[in-house]
Amino acid sequence: MTVIQICALIGLIAGAILLYWVGYRNGMADGRYEGREDGKNTERAENAKTISELKASRDFIKADHAHLARFSKRLQQALKLGEPERQTLLDIAEKLRIAAETFAAFRTGKKLERETHALREEALAIAALLEPADQESAA
Repeated sequence: MTVIQICALIGLIAGAILLYWVGYRNGMADGRYEGREDGKNTERAENAKTISELKASRDFIKADHAHLARFSKRLQQALKLGEPERQTLLDIAEKLRIAAETFAAFRTGKKLERETHALREEALAIAALLEPADQESAA
């Protein structure tokens, strides 16, 4: 082999090594870039999932809050019942007692008598519930 052939061989080997090294470096750079993009996409997907879970939780809490607000409003309206309502219930209970005694006089009115007694008991129970609330609010 001549000197020129040896130099050409060394040049070809050096060129091949240089070409391999450039390809390797470019592949590494592309791999890093794709890895970063995959990481960002994964992070975005996880963030989107977390956001959707938080929105669902917010919607649930919002619905629960609306339900509690309605319940609170009903309770406040129920607490507004006072002595006039209690007295009305007691009057209703007395009229139901009279009706029950009237139905008891008839032989065919047994079912009506039982229903009237049951309604009277319910009215008295509701009136009893209203009485302690008035005493507590006065205290």
